[in-house]
Amino acid sequence: IFGPQHGFHSDSQDNMVETPHRIHSRYGVPIFSLYSDIREPTEEMFEGIDVLVIDLQDVGTRVYTYIYTMANCLRAAKKHGVKVIVCDRPNPITGREVEGPILQPGYESFVGQFPIPLRHGMTIGELAKLFNEHFGIRSQLTINCLEGWTRTKYFDEIEMPWVMPSPNLPTLDSALAYPGAVLVEGTNLSEGRGTTRPFELIGAPWVIGAEISEQLNKMTLPGVCFRPVQFNPTHQKYAGQLCGGCQIHIIDRLKFTPVATMVTLLQAFYRSYPDKFEWRNPPYEYEELKLPIDILFGSDRLRHQFNSNIQATEISAGWEDELKGFSKVRERYLLY
Repeated sequence: IFGPQHGFHSDSQDNMVETPHRIHSRYGVPIFSLYSDIREPTEEMFEGIDVLVIDLQDVGTRVYTYIYTMANCLRAAKKHGVKVIVCDRPNPITGREVEGPILQPGYESFVGQFPIPLRHGMTIGELAKLFNEHFGIRSQLTINCLEGWTRTKYFDEIEMPWVMPSPNLPTLDSALAYPGAVLVEGTNLSEGRGTTRPFELIGAPWVIGAEISEQLNKMTLPGVCFRPVQFNPTHQKYAGQLCGGCQIHIIDRLKFTPVATMVTLLQAFYRSYPDKFEWRNPPYEYEELKLPIDILFGSDRLRHQFNSNIQATEISAGWEDELKGFSKVRERYLLY
């Protein structure tokens, strides 16, 4: 058995905490971690294996290591002559919407191997085809397609229970916010890890929640409102410290644009707390030199645009032409 970043049982916490190799408690077989000193199966691990079955629940965002663990497995399988079957899973935030900047050359990492946008609008099976064919991995790949899913369906419309794909995506709401809220990881703001509402609670000990929430609500961003909150993370940033901030309430998910919304939110914090707000320093996801925000955004543009006082609306408009090119490529690999 191979396990991704959060472990075979999705029980391990997040960045730079390497998941250990284990023995399955019931079946007594080894579970090799692919989020450790090894991130691609070795020849020894493939010994006696004819077919590798990949069954992972993606969350619809470029910044998620499961899809790159899959890509690494496709490469290793190609190298060692092993066939691969990917069991497709629904994109929980629909396979319709595409949003955000495209990863630029030079900013590749374990949370971004290929030039795709933050919200890619594809299933994990469709991504497997894209990686394998368009980006040239060329493994012996078969996709087991979904039955009864359409691109417009959210996860709560498919009559299946939500099983946490990782510890910090406990609900569909957190997954809906994640394509934009993941950018908060590149700052010294808490993204709500260590609370029951990760990626919905944003703040820090020096933030006055009522002021930032009022400022954001005056912007009348589509499909969302902001409630002033105080929260106390149990781990990660500001563990055991009372933080002020806001809770993201998605009130119309059809209108909500997570990436544009979070660029606006980050800019509000950046301007309101110029002496407190900081970009987080490396390391991040095995990257020792690149700034986390650059890895997450897919380039250094966001930092430079904030420094140049470019408005969030202009920043968001800047990725529209990139998305047109990606959408043409994406169309060739859609299965539904």
